[in-house]
Amino acid sequence: MKVTITGAGYVGLVTGACLAERGHEVVCFDIDSEKIEQLQRGEPPIYEPGLKELIEKNIKAGRLHFTTNCKEAYRQRDVIVLAVGTPEKEDGSPNLSYLKKAVDDMACHITQNCVVVTKSTVPPGTNEKISYWIHSKKSPALNVEVVSCPEFLREGSAIYDTFHGDRIVIGAASKEAGDLIQEMYKDFHVPVVRTDIRSAEMIKYASNAFLAAKISFINEIAAICERVGADVEEVAAGMGLDKRIGPQFLKAGIGYGGSCFPKDTKALHHIAEKVSCRFEILEAVMNVNDSQSEVLMNKARTHMGSLRNKKAALLGLAFKPGTDDIRESQAIKLAKALIHEGANVHVYDPVAMENAEKELGNSVVYSGSMGEALLDAEAAFIATDWEEITEFPLSNYKLLMKKPIIFDGRNCLQMEKIQKNDLTYLPIGRRGCISPII
Repeated sequence: MKVTITGAGYVGLVTGACLAERGHEVVCFDIDSEKIEQLQRGEPPIYEPGLKELIEKNIKAGRLHFTTNCKEAYRQRDVIVLAVGTPEKEDGSPNLSYLKKAVDDMACHITQNCVVVTKSTVPPGTNEKISYWIHSKKSPALNVEVVSCPEFLREGSAIYDTFHGDRIVIGAASKEAGDLIQEMYKDFHVPVVRTDIRSAEMIKYASNAFLAAKISFINEIAAICERVGADVEEVAAGMGLDKRIGPQFLKAGIGYGGSCFPKDTKALHHIAEKVSCRFEILEAVMNVNDSQSEVLMNKARTHMGSLRNKKAALLGLAFKPGTDDIRESQAIKLAKALIHEGANVHVYDPVAMENAEKELGNSVVYSGSMGEALLDAEAAFIATDWEEITEFPLSNYKLLMKKPIIFDGRNCLQMEKIQKNDLTYLPIGRRGCISPII
């Protein structure tokens, strides 16, 4: 099929590259000329494992193209995929202005009957608005239908998720439009869920809110574990073996971040408020996550007293390993808290340093390696569980640091190895990190 992707951001690039890999003729359209020029050279503006190679391969094969030209992008297309950002407003609701602008521009340049697929995360009812926007601008002679097909990609494993996903959700008002999109995905061999449009829109929000709830739940359990002398890692492992619960997203730490969970939980809360539904569980989920990075700071204050003028090594800046994304990163929040405490903060991340500098400026020292960050430090804070960080020799903490104290915000180091190296280690909710009070 001839497919255009509107929006060459994270979702758009991964979707476009993967569709091209499955044989479709794909054009990625974006108004950012600098980004498009970079992509035409085969250089993605984001870090995602395997994406650069996939883009280069499909450009060379002639299946993947990039443009800023509306006429080129929308001429004789079978499917147009909307992957435009919907950032949150101050009240938590999504800002649909970028999406509307993209739809208006697209509708004026469509030249044949087609199906428009919305991958952007939008509240229930938005696709009906999109349909109205399109029909108010397009030629009356053309038939254009709108389908909701939300994305469920995890940054750091997005290409794998696209080809091995749990499901593809297709919400359509007509069987014919849904069938076309199912046909587009037939070579992905991923189970397809067919539903109405509003249910498809809601599935995205409900899924992310539920996963965020699991994270906040296990973080609350971790706080109890510390006080009763249990180990949250063992508790989570035991819980996860129950097939009704599952092991995913039961990892205690300093909380979730990124472009989806924080934004989507706020948006769903706003949706609930608009229809006069009090979503008390979701309110608790967000409140727990907002305060979770303070858990590590409280440990630091308790065990070190004042942090003023002390060198603190912050290891990891991306919101999770496998990406350079720092949006809503708890690591950035932790960096700002350390700065506020008066610490001399030295940071290191394998790929997210450039993005972090845009957020933190010159308030921290950017290190070229873990060893450089740790040299003469009086405390180390692990904020992102990159393999480079989890595999770093524990003996080097004692060799490099002035005082080898490790505050592990991701519970990613092995207790047995810590004990063998005689390090002061303060994780979250693990046995041995604090004496029980009962």
